Amino acid sequence: MIPIKVDSADVKAPLVSVVITCYNYGKYLAGCVESVLGQTYEDVDITIVNDGSTDETDCVVQELLPHEKISYIKQDNAGQANAKNTGIRNSKGQYVAFLDADDLWEKDKLEKQMALFSSDSVGVVFSRFRCIDEKGLDIDVEQPAGYLSPRKGKVTNFLYLDNFVPFSSSVIRRECLSKFGGFDESLKMAIDWDLWLRISTQYEFDYIDEPLLIYRLGHAGQMSKNREERERCSDRIMHHFLERFPGVVPMRVQKAAFAYTCCNKGHSLSNKERVESFKMFIRAIKHTPFSSVPYRGLIRTLAGWTLRRQGRKQKV
Repeated sequence: MIPIKVDSADVKAPLVSVVITCYNYGKYLAGCVESVLGQTYEDVDITIVNDGSTDETDCVVQELLPHEKISYIKQDNAGQANAKNTGIRNSKGQYVAFLDADDLWEKDKLEKQMALFSSDSVGVVFSRFRCIDEKGLDIDVEQPAGYLSPRKGKVTNFLYLDNFVPFSSSVIRRECLSKFGGFDESLKMAIDWDLWLRISTQYEFDYIDEPLLIYRLGHAGQMSKNREERERCSDRIMHHFLERFPGVVPMRVQKAAFAYTCCNKGHSLSNKERVESFKMFIRAIKHTPFSSVPYRGLIRTLAGWTLRRQGRKQKV
């Protein structure tokens, strides 16, 4: 992981630097940038990092560059973590906001969020989100609940269970990046979760309980679709965090988190690898033997196998 070093003497206005990274999302980029330029909170600058796009991104940016608040960096493809770190290093604000090129902001997003940084203890402020499709039409998506419910204050124990911070809704106090570094470039996915966990050991989190982020779903190239890679990265993040910050997460939370992870894997494997799915639920039960969650998952999975087998027999 490459540390992000910041000379405090270089921290100047505009107060909020917005880092937009783009890899082959040129068709969405103009709308994304316009949603930042249209903010009611005006003390912003924008750094666009083109991470080796092969589409029309470069042409789109050239139309945007005359705007004095926009700077542009074009690099060979190096991955999302590297691109975001490049944006951080080339930004100047006391706060850094992140926005993926396919997403949008409501016009009062930053104004509402910046008001929550009045306490020096707050390091990250985020918000809820609403979803749109590839064409920009609203999608009715069930709001996050359970472990994915937004939390505020000291959030490490909750955050260790799952990442409830929508990335493109986040604003970070720059000093957090100075203390904990930027994104881990050895990770392919879940790079934001890894960063939030580190920051949560010393800073509080806060959020606006409104959908200020407009999150685009369902289009080609969206990384969140790669579930297996996400699970591998999540396992690594969880274990590495415990090694780096021993004693921060209580054992009961560790067990609950690993059981939760095993249940998720069990569900994801249930339609293709039933033996491995069964093993995942058994492992979850070993972590939390008095929780009903893995037992219910195991029963549902076994019931699903039975129904599928009956269906195949009927066809024969």
